Amino acid sequence: MFYFMLFLFVILTSLAVGFLVMPIIIKVLWRAKIGDQPGGRKIHKKFVPSMGGIGFFVAASAAMAIWGWQFPLPDIRYLLGAIGLMFIVGLRDDLVELKASRKLLGQLVAVAMVVVMGDIRIRDLHGFLGIGELHLFVSYGFSAFVLLALTNAFNLIDGLDGLAGSTGLVVSGLLGAWFAFQGLESYAVLSFSFFGGILGFLIFNWHPAKIFMGDTGSLTLGFTLGALVVAFMESNAALPEGASWRFSPVFSSGIALMIYPLYDMARVFTRRIRRGQGPMTPDKSHVHHFLMRMGLKHNQVALTLVFVQLLIVGSVVLMKDLSDHIVLPVISAITLGLGFRLDQIAVKYVKKKVSKEPNILANSKNSNSSKKGNQKSKVSIKDFENTPINYN
Repeated sequence: MFYFMLFLFVILTSLAVGFLVMPIIIKVLWRAKIGDQPGGRKIHKKFVPSMGGIGFFVAASAAMAIWGWQFPLPDIRYLLGAIGLMFIVGLRDDLVELKASRKLLGQLVAVAMVVVMGDIRIRDLHGFLGIGELHLFVSYGFSAFVLLALTNAFNLIDGLDGLAGSTGLVVSGLLGAWFAFQGLESYAVLSFSFFGGILGFLIFNWHPAKIFMGDTGSLTLGFTLGALVVAFMESNAALPEGASWRFSPVFSSGIALMIYPLYDMARVFTRRIRRGQGPMTPDKSHVHHFLMRMGLKHNQVALTLVFVQLLIVGSVVLMKDLSDHIVLPVISAITLGLGFRLDQIAVKYVKKKVSKEPNILANSKNSNSSKKGNQKSKVSIKDFENTPINYN
């Protein structure tokens, strides 16, 4: 009961600080004109301040400072330092855009602090694909790759009011509850500190957003969640057989927590490479762009994708006593099946829209059907990506 009340106060403290400082940050950013202007890939219609990550970083830091002292925080001191470094990288990128190489260098230093110094890493594949314990340097390399992938996958989904915040809220809440149940208080306090801070941020980021997360927020939050997911995977694997809430599919449970960001990253990278573009080339082919083109509003898209995330996590919970060899193919099939169904619905939608508005694709460079006048019979996902997004 004591710990329940303590963790509740951690959340309330972080929420209160975030709620109180966010209007100040918004006002300062408005006056300084630091934010996102409409146009290009942006789907908002007016100037919106960014760098909202400052708010929940300050909120989480305050909650950690007030409530974290009574737990053995030295075991996560390098993680806390790395989160601070990632915050500075994102802050610098929002204020003065960093070159990709320098941005990656900053991320690598933060990752090395966690993986090498903090020893938060994937040590063993536990028989998955016939692989057991990893050599130390292989473990370092693989863990660094996983953490970088999770960080940047989360960064890529920050393109819609409330979406990245809602995803982060779900992941931090689930991890916080699991860590608390297993007696891993330092990780629980960190998770709940960010949970409360994100909740305070979402009050101002929910559609219509008064502030965006920016790289300051998306890199910091993505990195924090990625490190906590790795810590969860290893802590879970270390539990004895038969322990309460031990997940036998170690990797599937970790992947399920970040399934949407990982799927979206793989999806857009694959599409861009097929077109001969670089994987980091910006476009409007993300899942949330597709859903908005089909007429859904920002809040509907965010809630839909969070529901799908919870659906995947729930399926892993139901299969928690099975192995990765079974669970990973199942959740991969569910995710890919939903993605394929989305593409089918998208093509059906654009056919219907084209039939009502014959000139909808007239300005598309990639649409042969619009040039030949036979839109009804030849439309594709590429055509759908060229249709405009309505800001709702």
